[in-house]
Amino acid sequence: MNYYAVFDVGGSSIKYALMDEVGLFIEKSSAPTPETSLELFVDTVESIVKNFQKRYALKGIAISLPGAVNVETGHIGGVTALPYIHGPSIKELVQERTHIRVEIENDANCAGLAEGWIGAAKDVQDYICIVIGTGIGGALVLDKKIRHGKNRFAGEFGYMIMEDYFEEPIGKTWSTLAAIGGLINQVAKREGMDPNSLTGKTVFELAEDGNKEIRDEIEKFVKRLAVGIYNLQYVIDPEKILIGGAISTREGFIDQINETLNQMKHNKDSLTIQVERCQFGNDSNLIGALYHFLQRQSMNVKR
Repeated sequence: MNYYAVFDVGGSSIKYALMDEVGLFIEKSSAPTPETSLELFVDTVESIVKNFQKRYALKGIAISLPGAVNVETGHIGGVTALPYIHGPSIKELVQERTHIRVEIENDANCAGLAEGWIGAAKDVQDYICIVIGTGIGGALVLDKKIRHGKNRFAGEFGYMIMEDYFEEPIGKTWSTLAAIGGLINQVAKREGMDPNSLTGKTVFELAEDGNKEIRDEIEKFVKRLAVGIYNLQYVIDPEKILIGGAISTREGFIDQINETLNQMKHNKDSLTIQVERCQFGNDSNLIGALYHFLQRQSMNVKR
């Protein structure tokens, strides 16, 4: 059996695990993400790896990271909550420190890969994964492989312009309108509330308590989500569309989206549009990071 050190780097914490080659967790824990120092970040990864090495022979290190990740060079573009990861090759720095092969991939792409390996998309080749949080991210997977695009923005579905493009210079994006942050802002504006006083959970609780105006905003939120999904289905025509993020676990939420999509179909004989829930939740980035490592390893062997 082969063993791997796997990391999921977020803005506040680094989840890490010892995993085997079929995606099973042997150990799992977390540590605070260093706020300002790349040196401390590499120190943290090295310390965890050395601890695993006391008991296991590691075949590799797999890392899920935010940002526009260049899987070849290990450099990270874009903007994230961790400015220090932009610049040097994270892949090379960790390899030099640990002397173990390292592979890195974007966090949303890792979530998508996890589903295609042993999750909700394991039985299909082409699918998209939409992750709904403060914004909307995602992954485009064709032939079981992540498509990064020329500028590594493939799967950044949240940047689609949806509304108000005549009234504003750019218009409102899908993330602005149909992510949890967008829902909170719309509710706060309508209710005259401070958006910082609301969370996605409290918004839905207020609606369940009978607030009709907030119910109306939630209906708009679902419709805006459905519109984006509808467009993606017709542009990409994947075999499956998966939705992740905490809201995807809310009872009835996936059914509500599917009902809205069904109502939108202009022709009952046209192709089916239906979404499913991602399977792995908080473990998805770890599982997908490992699968990315295994894919890259396989590619190098074939060469």
